[in-house]
Amino acid sequence: MKHLLTKLSLGLHEQDLSKEYKDLVTKFLEKKYIKLQDHTYKLNSKYRFGVLSLPPQKEGAYLHIYGEALKDIFVASDDLMGAKDGDIVVVQRFLAKKGPASGKVVEILGREESYSVGVIIEKEGKRSLVDLKTLHPSGVEISQEQLSTYKTGSLFQINNQTNTIIKELGNINDPHTDEAIVLAQFNKHDEFEEDVLEEVKTFKEVSRQDHKHRKDLTHLSFCTIDPVTAKDFDDAIYWDAKNTTLYVAIADVSHYVKPFGALDNEAMYRGFSTYLPHRSIPMLPRILSENLCSLKPNVDRLAYVFEMKLDTKKLEVIDSDVYEAVIHSKRRFHYDEVDALFAGELKAQNETEAEIFLYLKALKKITDKLKEKRLQKGFDFRSEEISMELDEQTNLKQTHIEEQTPSHALIEDCMLLANKEAAARYERGVFRVHEEPSQAKLQNLYQELSAIGLHVEIKESTKETIEDIQQKAKEMGIEKDVDTLIIRSQMQARYAPVNLGHFGLGFERYTHFTSPIRRYADLTVHRQLKAIAQGKKKDEEYVLRNIEALCISISQLEREADSVEKEYKQRKYARWAQEHLGKTFKAKIIATTPEYKAEFQDVIQGATLYITNSTQAVLFQHVDVMIENVDIYKAKIFVKVVE
Repeated sequence: MKHLLTKLSLGLHEQDLSKEYKDLVTKFLEKKYIKLQDHTYKLNSKYRFGVLSLPPQKEGAYLHIYGEALKDIFVASDDLMGAKDGDIVVVQRFLAKKGPASGKVVEILGREESYSVGVIIEKEGKRSLVDLKTLHPSGVEISQEQLSTYKTGSLFQINNQTNTIIKELGNINDPHTDEAIVLAQFNKHDEFEEDVLEEVKTFKEVSRQDHKHRKDLTHLSFCTIDPVTAKDFDDAIYWDAKNTTLYVAIADVSHYVKPFGALDNEAMYRGFSTYLPHRSIPMLPRILSENLCSLKPNVDRLAYVFEMKLDTKKLEVIDSDVYEAVIHSKRRFHYDEVDALFAGELKAQNETEAEIFLYLKALKKITDKLKEKRLQKGFDFRSEEISMELDEQTNLKQTHIEEQTPSHALIEDCMLLANKEAAARYERGVFRVHEEPSQAKLQNLYQELSAIGLHVEIKESTKETIEDIQQKAKEMGIEKDVDTLIIRSQMQARYAPVNLGHFGLGFERYTHFTSPIRRYADLTVHRQLKAIAQGKKKDEEYVLRNIEALCISISQLEREADSVEKEYKQRKYARWAQEHLGKTFKAKIIATTPEYKAEFQDVIQGATLYITNSTQAVLFQHVDVMIENVDIYKAKIFVKVVE
């Protein structure tokens, strides 16, 4: 519901209203919360939609307004109309010339979290269905007789708007249910509705005869470089060393996914593909994401290509073009294969491979210099990503630290060039923005650094200050830990309809163009660029019609996808810890306020650990911890520091 209310707050064209919300919007019109003007639903100026936040130990609440991230409305306790923390409400504003905006709740529409997971627990011989996260009553009316038909630990997806059970998910004691739990909380699912699958059935294999209007690039030796487990190949590259021209070919998803069809609506609803350690939940049906759209080797595929001529001395794109094409990738590489090539450990098996190997080595020299130049304005943060390996029962087997290698860096800088070129082609549309950190966040960072003995010298710019911090951290041998703190202090990158620059990358303009199989933002950018290239002003206006709401929506969906992955991993850590109760492991302190937390630094890496005893340990200190208790419901691991 929050996505609909955000769209209504910013203006929603009547043709873009989905069938499931027509009755609700009709009710809003009758109550005059909104009005229909010039075929667009708009918010009545007296009302606001949003979610309530009730600060602890304080009177009243604040309405976080949908579509207005920096504005809140105060609601006094007497004006809450029974609304609780986390409720989605309609608030009527009070007109005031001075002081903070205030208002009263006129209708409670539902809960911010539309879905939750309930679990059956037994206490003193009595069973109850409680919320898995809080262990508070779920709100579902269910009798003891009904509860007795299920085992203790049985899990259910619950609709928080109606307080009803949607489906049974399994039992908390089964590790396979971890996936069902995290997907149910955000109502994500692998399966696609029948109308979506029917639309997909109309697509056929690529034939050059059917696409004569496209540029034929099948003679060029494109290659893809991806993780070994990847199936959705979004991007392929080709470097023409003679003409210093880089080709970045991206899967032409917009050819298949037309605006406002069943397939497009589902892709917009999902926003992103979600990646779990053992599998992915795709944004698009697998026949597209892993076959027809995927730039697989040795088959013709439709691509949207940026052709960029580089000045290899100034390290700038001096000319570029973007167009529809047909490509025929000649080789699929894993990252480790290309790293072996750069290390001189991989030999070509045929002429095509020899050609590709030659241009990849030449391209690496260019991208190394591009990165060096980029870091004059942007940052190079040393962060580690931890991947999981699961066994057949989906229990945690081991973890691996994933670090950026030369092959990752090469692909990254090729994609950055294409994304920058895309962003330069419009003034309004989907931009990927990252603002400079606030002074409050920076002051908090400086205090944390001071606590570990790193004195901060404030320079003329935030960039210079952060680079000085990084240099001092390197001298102290704690550069990775300090980079973690710096990353925490940053503003969250998001999507916006206007350009605000990208502080982290040091770019004046930036967007996402290179991953339309797994990100809806990129698909939208493709549509706009095609409309611009073809001079179709009406088509471009169509793409931009609800762009403000779309940017807010996909930013929220990105955070949801990240939350699904993080919570799934934490559940796997919790099950592993439950099997190792009472054992002692190496760990590192990762937080000291508001509570002490640590991370495993042993046979298993990562995992948030909650420290139960008092300790004099400081931030980033390595300690021994004993696993004391595991809350398998909340996926929390409690440890005691062993002095």
